Amino acid sequence: MDTIKYILTENQMPKTWYNIQADLPQALPPVLNPGTGKPITPDELLPLFPLALIEQEVSQQRWIEIPDAVRSIYCQWRPTPLYRARRLEQAVLYPCQNLLQI
Repeated sequence: MDTIKYILTENQMPKTWYNIQADLPQALPPVLNPGTGKPITPDELLPLFPLALIEQEVSQQRWIEIPDAVRSIYCQWRPTPLYRARRLEQAVLYPCQNLLQI
């Protein structure tokens, strides 16, 4: 039987986030500015989000490094088990064990 529940040690905590945009068959439509109806620019997002988050949002990289400050906070709340979403894998027809970097 395949593993469904994963309990990670601090050394096994992920160092990157998976960005699905890198594997989509076509790019997602741009987020529109509700005032103008045109694609929103990074400058318009700056009052709402930190620049690093905006860069992640528009990135086409498959793996995005998790900042050390975020990883440190994750370690405070682990070892919350991670559960493999088998039904989600079936729905999207993709075996997610390919994403595990453990």
